[in-house]
Amino acid sequence: MHRYRSHTCAALSKSEVGATVRLSGWVHRVRDHGGVLFIDLRDHYGITQVVADPDSPAFKVAETVRGEWVVRIDGLVKARAPETINANMATGEIELYAQEIEVLSAAKELPLPVFGEPDYPEDVRLKYRFLDLRRETLHRNIVKRTQIISAMRKGMGEAGFAEYTTPILTASSPEGARDFLVPSRIHPGKFFALPQAPQQYKQLLMVAGFDRYFQIAPCFRDEDPRADRLPGEFYQLDVEMSFVTQEDIWETMEPMMTAVFEEFAEGKPVTKQWPRIPYDEAIRKYGSDKPDLRNPIVMEAVTDHFAGSGFKVFAGMIASNPKVEIWAIPTKTGGSRAFCDRMNAWAQSQGQPGLGYIFWKEEEGKVAGSGPLAKNIGEERTAAIAAQLGLEAGDACFFVAGEPSKFYKFAGEARNRAADELNLIDRDRFECCWIVDFPFYEWNEDEKKIDFAHNPFSMPQGGLEALQTQDPLSLKAYQYDAVCNGFEIASGSIRNQSPETMVAAFEKVGLSQQDVEERFGGLYRAFQYGAPPHGGCAFGIDRVVMLLVGAKNLREISLFPMNQQAQDLLMNAPAPASPTQLRELALRVVLDPKKTN
Repeated sequence: MHRYRSHTCAALSKSEVGATVRLSGWVHRVRDHGGVLFIDLRDHYGITQVVADPDSPAFKVAETVRGEWVVRIDGLVKARAPETINANMATGEIELYAQEIEVLSAAKELPLPVFGEPDYPEDVRLKYRFLDLRRETLHRNIVKRTQIISAMRKGMGEAGFAEYTTPILTASSPEGARDFLVPSRIHPGKFFALPQAPQQYKQLLMVAGFDRYFQIAPCFRDEDPRADRLPGEFYQLDVEMSFVTQEDIWETMEPMMTAVFEEFAEGKPVTKQWPRIPYDEAIRKYGSDKPDLRNPIVMEAVTDHFAGSGFKVFAGMIASNPKVEIWAIPTKTGGSRAFCDRMNAWAQSQGQPGLGYIFWKEEEGKVAGSGPLAKNIGEERTAAIAAQLGLEAGDACFFVAGEPSKFYKFAGEARNRAADELNLIDRDRFECCWIVDFPFYEWNEDEKKIDFAHNPFSMPQGGLEALQTQDPLSLKAYQYDAVCNGFEIASGSIRNQSPETMVAAFEKVGLSQQDVEERFGGLYRAFQYGAPPHGGCAFGIDRVVMLLVGAKNLREISLFPMNQQAQDLLMNAPAPASPTQLRELALRVVLDPKKTN
């Protein structure tokens, strides 16, 4: 028999009854039932119930073992009595009668419990992550993560892609976040950067003729953490294709990712045909470029119903500014004053003056609008709003006024808030879509200049001619995002592979041809020597896994994450460098007193 085990803790079934077997694992818990000890033995694969009674030669050792001790147990497999069968366990039809127990490793008193998985402070969980990872839910999430990545690799291979690895030490890239810099010992005073994404390298692979590339790529960005983004590093399914339109990329990636979602969705419906929603439409309907399509609320403009009306606040805004619009947030089943007042109070807590509303109820056999707005605009306009939005008795509508560019985000948040409070969202499904036709440029109010709205390497719709003849802020890009349940899960574009167009695009944000050659010399040079039309995208693996396992935080699907302060409490990083290391790198540390106090 093997030194440590003949079976795993998930392998035994009725077919092994009567056999003598050997298991090794962790003591999940010990229960004393009237002098008979029951030990739940756990390993990576599952749990087996072990029984030690006073007549067993293993009983004395069984009395000493405690939670999370590592033990080897030899014993006889017996069938459980029908009334004691546990249908929730893979090994629930049998139990192991212990004949010999060997303690392989004792455990000190635990700094956090494994059994039961009670809530525990995050700093303790991260400092003792090796214990935290023994918890069933987190352990299962990590295993599922590896399975999801494996399914992605399989799907990409079946679609004709090959996996290529790109450098980790590279040059700085304008991906919109701070770089992690790595000082060079051989070249004092110079620095590498960890890649924010393999953007330039994957484009160079297309110029080199490799046609279909993918990579499970580590990416590094020195940015503040949040629930759907870990500090430091993340992983993405990075993709690039040659001789393609954006439709080709959608038609290639959509079925592959749909199949991945369906494989791990545990029966929950997944969108079969992902809608293509233009950016401007998404903003107008949902107040977001990453809409949760499980939310049935669709916003509409109702400006005409308030123009010249008795509600002087809205009517005055419309008359004085042609950019002003009134957006309606129709809310089925929200027709009570109490709910409307809660929404108004929430809006005020967000720094807004309030949230105007009308709710409809049945009075004397007919549907009538109620609330201050309804009284001010009159019965006819109130009925017209209800007719446009399909609202009935028991429904409500909220209104946001101003220039859409200034209020759309708040309107989108109000839409989500209303649907969440009224439980209108079908949470047991995965609704995916593509958001397309993103703006190429945006106005940077802080620096009073034009900036790239997204990936600077995207192709503007209309190409060089559009850059030369159109208002930059009116230009659209061949840029697209994939969205699922309100989370951006991918971003991509058709690339700008023309040197002249590339220079013209960067000139709009204040960079000269010389700047382009200095910052992106490799890519710029490559485009001089026959670059195929190409494009791609990158799916955020962490977010996809988070959605599929139902986690609320990326720390619940990552092996060794940092905390909210971007610290690795397990390895005590970051840490000061030694004087010797600093001398070798020709560096001197100058601390900011404001950050050290």
